[in-house]
Amino acid sequence: MKLKTRICKKNSIRNSEKVEESSKSTTNCPLSCVDWSSNEEIYFVSDDHQIFKWSDVSRDSVEVAKLPDDFVPTDMHWLLLGGRSSGGGKGSDTLLICSNDGRFVILNKSARVERSISAHAAAISSGRWSPDGAGLLTAGEDGVIKIWSRSGMLRSTVVQNEESIRCARWAPNSNSIVFCQGGHISIKPLAANSKIIRWRAHDGLVLSLSWSTQSNIIASGGEDFRFKIWDAQGANLFTSAAEEYAITSVAFNPEKDYLLVGTFNLLKLCHSNGWSYNTARFSSPRVGSIFNLSWSADGTQATCGTSTGQLIVAYAIEQQLVSGNLKATSKSRKSITLKDIATGTQDILDFPQRVVSFGLGYGHLVVATTNQVHIYNEKYINTPIIIDGRNDTRVIEVGKKYFMILDALSIWVYTYTGRLHLNPRYPGSQAQIPLLTWRSLSLGLDVLAIRDNSDPTVLHLFDLIPGASRQYDPHSLRAKQQLVQIAACRAGSPEDQFVAFIDSNRELFVSESRNLNSERIDEIYKIGTQLTAIMWASETNILVGVHDSCYSIWYCPGEGASDPTIIALTTITLDTTEFGKHITIESFEESVLTFRSAGALLPVNVNMYCEILHRALLEGQWQQALKICRMGQHSSLWATLAAVATRKHQLQISEEAYSAALQIDKVSYLQHLKALTPSSAEQMAENSLMLGRMLEAETILLHGKKIEQAVGLALRMHNWRRALEISQKHKGEQPELVPRVLQERRKYLKALQREEWDPLYLPLVAKEEADNTSE
Repeated sequence: MKLKTRICKKNSIRNSEKVEESSKSTTNCPLSCVDWSSNEEIYFVSDDHQIFKWSDVSRDSVEVAKLPDDFVPTDMHWLLLGGRSSGGGKGSDTLLICSNDGRFVILNKSARVERSISAHAAAISSGRWSPDGAGLLTAGEDGVIKIWSRSGMLRSTVVQNEESIRCARWAPNSNSIVFCQGGHISIKPLAANSKIIRWRAHDGLVLSLSWSTQSNIIASGGEDFRFKIWDAQGANLFTSAAEEYAITSVAFNPEKDYLLVGTFNLLKLCHSNGWSYNTARFSSPRVGSIFNLSWSADGTQATCGTSTGQLIVAYAIEQQLVSGNLKATSKSRKSITLKDIATGTQDILDFPQRVVSFGLGYGHLVVATTNQVHIYNEKYINTPIIIDGRNDTRVIEVGKKYFMILDALSIWVYTYTGRLHLNPRYPGSQAQIPLLTWRSLSLGLDVLAIRDNSDPTVLHLFDLIPGASRQYDPHSLRAKQQLVQIAACRAGSPEDQFVAFIDSNRELFVSESRNLNSERIDEIYKIGTQLTAIMWASETNILVGVHDSCYSIWYCPGEGASDPTIIALTTITLDTTEFGKHITIESFEESVLTFRSAGALLPVNVNMYCEILHRALLEGQWQQALKICRMGQHSSLWATLAAVATRKHQLQISEEAYSAALQIDKVSYLQHLKALTPSSAEQMAENSLMLGRMLEAETILLHGKKIEQAVGLALRMHNWRRALEISQKHKGEQPELVPRVLQERRKYLKALQREEWDPLYLPLVAKEEADNTSE
């Protein structure tokens, strides 16, 4: 995605004679308190004690209330319904305003004071509602941070020292607080007996902070003229070049990877990695220092107050998406240009409402406005399908068959004809909707994957094939660590669907995301380490992942996941030193992989033979696949063919492929397989065992009533407990199985020269000894 942004200056004081007449002092007093009450309204207040409301519809400002003369505001924050990231477009009715005498007030929508509380012994520098809306924090120049209930009752004092606190912000999960004192930044976890993380951040005072809900990173601006980006442990990720003046404000976008930076007469729109999209300088009129940046809940607009008392509203435009031969660019707030790069034709799409988000892919453009969703087909661009009633759209993801929308209410999966295909729900899903981001969701070919926010180790998988039982009863996949990124494959056949995910240890795992046998879904295989991002190819099951200084391509991550040898043969790792730092994956269309570094797009071609091989295998063209491998003569091609052929029970082709890949042990095993009865339960089980799928092999034997063979399989794998469990379960049918298991166990212990130690076997051994003694 190529993004270009232009900051549009909307000065309500200069453009509105009514506001200038009603609040003349606003043009002279610093405007340091601004915030969005909805996606269309901004509230602001300055030292003249008057609260104004600016409307995006009327482009005018009106006075809504007047504060007491002894109340000088220092910070304000609206409690949006369901949290800032939940689509506050519907507005809210609770406003928090802090003052320089240590008080804060809570007002309702009609500007009536609900609570007025003396909280600190000095000025309150920051007052913020928690993201979950359960409470609020106040941080003061007296060095104290307090947490209050939503009604204004004191809950706890979490920080207390003598050094003044300049700024404080909540963590996205409401479990920690970041604050700055002097040149230091500190993170205070709210869990009991937790330690504060503190580090030196800037040479001068730290003036502003922001904690990203998308990437869980922290931005800071200081008097040393720089802004910096940190991870949640205090490690520096980015340091900007020195600006001309101090960085007075920073703010992450709640829905996208944007960072807005404000300084004297300048606004800068950056990527969350730190590099800049666009800079807007205000030379006429000069606006002074920019204070208290605030994004709207849908992430499309931003506002800020200035030291000269002027209000600035900014809009993100020139966002660009490219897919195949189509390029979509947002030219204004209500128009998008769709261009066919191949033919040079261009269409300008105008909308009656403001464009909130749009997605492009697989020959379709999906555009969400404030109240509608427009679906365009590249072949019928003049006749879009319109879906009404979709408000506050936050995420759009397009797939080959369906597209997904995340809004303020729920998750919706539609077909490209505009028909609602699925509204997925799982335990606690409605309460988690405000906290979900595009990183929590992944739309595959026939599967929708959703990370559970209440338990980040759980992944919910919804089957999108019509009539599938998991449309309303998802399968839950549990990892050992918290999931950081998930990606469902976007191509393949309905029987071969996989999901890949990176956990908090930066390790990469792959599992089947859809299978008729529910017992096989929990087989999770580790295929990589030290990953920061992953993406599947759009048309094939090829996976790419980015490390710190290189990137890897897995040409057979699904079928070969259970065999480390296959993964090693089909994985290629390449250096990215020449690309620069902070590489991100932009797109993976067919055989062209595009990275982005410092704003530049870097296209790279993957192995064309592997991409063509996958297409041939998808269509079942086995002889064509053999010709491709013979032409390419690369071990990754043969290993990919071998893994897929073994999974599809193409033993003859699998034998040739393993032989070409020099896997002699597997060739010998395949010859043993070919000696078994074709398509029998024994052959299918041995085939699954060769792929490393022991649970699958056992299930095949048990379903085929091959109890003796299932016990023998467990014994071969030295899975002694499972062998005993199966033999005891079928003791009535085949009583000779238990003695056989005990006999094999004795041989095993004799070889180890050990006594029995397993509590499951000890009673049986004691009983056997007692029977022998009695005889």
